[in-house]
Amino acid sequence: MKPPSFDYHAPTTVDDALALLGSHAGDARLLAGGQSLLPMMNFRLARPAVIVDLNRISSLAYIERDGDVVRIGAMTRQRTIEFSPVVAAELPLLREAIKLVGHLPTRSRGTIGGSIANADPAAEIPMVLQALGGEVRVRSPQGERSVAAEDLFLDAMTTSLAPDEMLIEVRLPVVPPGAGVAVEEFARRRGDFAIAAVGVMIVGEGDRCSSARIATAGISSHSIRLRAAEQYLEEQGLSEGAIAEAARISARHVKPLSDNNASAEFRRHLTSVLTERALHRAAGQIQ
Repeated sequence: MKPPSFDYHAPTTVDDALALLGSHAGDARLLAGGQSLLPMMNFRLARPAVIVDLNRISSLAYIERDGDVVRIGAMTRQRTIEFSPVVAAELPLLREAIKLVGHLPTRSRGTIGGSIANADPAAEIPMVLQALGGEVRVRSPQGERSVAAEDLFLDAMTTSLAPDEMLIEVRLPVVPPGAGVAVEEFARRRGDFAIAAVGVMIVGEGDRCSSARIATAGISSHSIRLRAAEQYLEEQGLSEGAIAEAARISARHVKPLSDNNASAEFRRHLTSVLTERALHRAAGQIQ
């Protein structure tokens, strides 16, 4: 099936892309890797009158450490992130999660900014953004602003970005030395959409936990932080019993989806199982 007709533009600068967005007042869609938008257009689920292709804006593809933050350009390919030595050294949670994103052709074309802006409930990258407490930089004709992960995702395929705003950079805090990280995912096949996934980062020593971050993908309408479980671990530590209880708390604090892939109750069950597995793996790295 072919998409409906549309006008096509391929700007070479961010300013030119923003000008095109503004001149077409809500009728334009940005094209990054195209792994979500193009299939939606082919199935007539999206009918943009104008496509603004960002693939010629070379200034949006980079990975750089800047103090305690790693800055990643929005058009950086997921495959580039997978093999980046900076990501491997400073963002091990992202490195683990990125390997679960789709299949090789998907990661070769897909971009970090496109995945975040698309806000698919099952996407792993928004989960990592939540777990690490990252933020994105967005630009519009009025200027730039930062949006924290917790303020970005509103619902399935819905973010807080305005129609004339463009995501230009992702900023992720460097994972502290000695922290434990893990991603656990349940899917029909490796590379398929996550029916449920949990990403965790914990900082501590022995059975003590000074900081816990737990985020989800595929379970609810959008990625969320499981703050009640995080607080419990920070208060009670990382014993077998505490981890098991944190997993139960996690399951109680999600609003799981029910669809053709899984019932809400199955997703709630998976939340507990995957959280416990991820916490055990992460705790094993700091003990």
